[in-house]
Amino acid sequence: MPSKLDYRWHLRELMAKQGMFSTTALQPLLAERGINLSTSQVYRLVTEKPERLSLKVLMALIDVLGCTMDELIEPVAAAVRPRKAAGAELAGDPGVGAFRPKRARVSGADS
Repeated sequence: MPSKLDYRWHLRELMAKQGMFSTTALQPLLAERGINLSTSQVYRLVTEKPERLSLKVLMALIDVLGCTMDELIEPVAAAVRPRKAAGAELAGDPGVGAFRPKRARVSGADS
């Protein structure tokens, strides 16, 4: 079974190593590199793990922080929950059991 990939976002830690403890300190540094983000966009970029990220923003962050992509984004294997087998029930969890709908029966067509 192939494993699913996830990543860890280390922007906040890298900013702290540079002495930047406020998200607003990043905004003018990005603007110098042509990346104009609102205060709330920069805040979300620093405090949350981004789902989508422009390569221009990524390259600007790497330039501002003087780091590598591997230091900013750490790939990790995601925890994969095993799937419950069809019809299998967990102890104490009856599932849908008797509440499952009955299949409709179609009688012969009148011709």
